[in-house]
Amino acid sequence: MIKLKIGKRAKVGAIGIGAMIVFIAMVLVAGIAASVLIQTSSKLQRQAMTTGQETIGEVSTGLKVYAVEGHVSGTTIDKIAIIVTPRAGSSPIDLSTAIIQLSNSTIKCIMSLDTTNFATSPASTGLFNTSAFSLNADKFGVIVLEDEDGSCTSSTPVINKGDKVALTINATAAFGGLSPRTYVWGTIMPEQGAPGIISFTTPASYVYDVYQLQ
Repeated sequence: MIKLKIGKRAKVGAIGIGAMIVFIAMVLVAGIAASVLIQTSSKLQRQAMTTGQETIGEVSTGLKVYAVEGHVSGTTIDKIAIIVTPRAGSSPIDLSTAIIQLSNSTIKCIMSLDTTNFATSPASTGLFNTSAFSLNADKFGVIVLEDEDGSCTSSTPVINKGDKVALTINATAAFGGLSPRTYVWGTIMPEQGAPGIISFTTPASYVYDVYQLQ
């Protein structure tokens, strides 16, 4: 009888040790799983915040085309000024990373900023007499019209709330000039945000030196 009791106690002790081992293993597995879940949730939270900020910036940021004006020389429009401003609530826009796509339905030009054709204000004799139109077909220039905080310079051409600038295009270099009744379309694409839309048809005949096209 005594030997039997010892055997029962040994079995009970073995069962207790086994249960303890199983319990410790379960705690370890639960701890590892919890650690993985915490790390995953932290990464997902950071990614969600980044995606949210980028989405907000993409939706709210953008350029608005305020007006498009053309200068006539002889029988064609030789210079174009596209007046733009940031959209309401837009983040600052760096024009050095912006791209203009412009087409007359025969030729399509892709233009980037030429910082050597940058003017801090229009010429006193008129916008189209400003020295910012000596451009190649693949370049556009800038004339600052309104910039209260001085954010838009040749080295940092950034526009923000309330700023207005004229993006200059040499239509002669790009298209050989624009004849009457020419349909022109395109976009101004900032690095982030909604593009500005350009769409106009030149007048049926040129009587004046300057026309508002859009």
